Amino acid sequence: MRFLVVDDSATMRRIIKNQLKVLGYEQVVEAQDAKAALDVLNSENIDFLITDWAMPQMTGLQLVLKIRATRAGAKLPILMVTAIGREEEIHLAAEAGVNAYIIKPFEYTTLREKIAQILAQAGGPKAAPGAGGGSRAGGAPPRASLVGP
Repeated sequence: MRFLVVDDSATMRRIIKNQLKVLGYEQVVEAQDAKAALDVLNSENIDFLITDWAMPQMTGLQLVLKIRATRAGAKLPILMVTAIGREEEIHLAAEAGVNAYIIKPFEYTTLREKIAQILAQAGGPKAAPGAGGGSRAGGAPPRASLVGP
């Protein structure tokens, strides 16, 4: 499974990338902003997107809306990891098509659980070893449990 991690903070990208490796996900591509992420999505096969909300030029929310407007991006699993934790923004993210939302700072276990939840709901590729999960056949993933604990 190939992940794309989008955050304007190099430190945050490194933290998420390292946590993904601990979870058993070795294929991780990075983008420093939403525009760079769109370039990656248009040129590489990406199976899962993790994005920040607050970025210069184009927000993570705008990125999600652009992705969801395409046929190829309609079912891409998307996890938003951000410091923006107001209920209104969480609802906006859900309406835009974010599958789950984690508020920074977060624990490694929260990232593991949200990835497993998204993969199980999507009925897509299996979660990494030790990540839990399962699968649900067909349809778009529900967004009932959007925010991490």
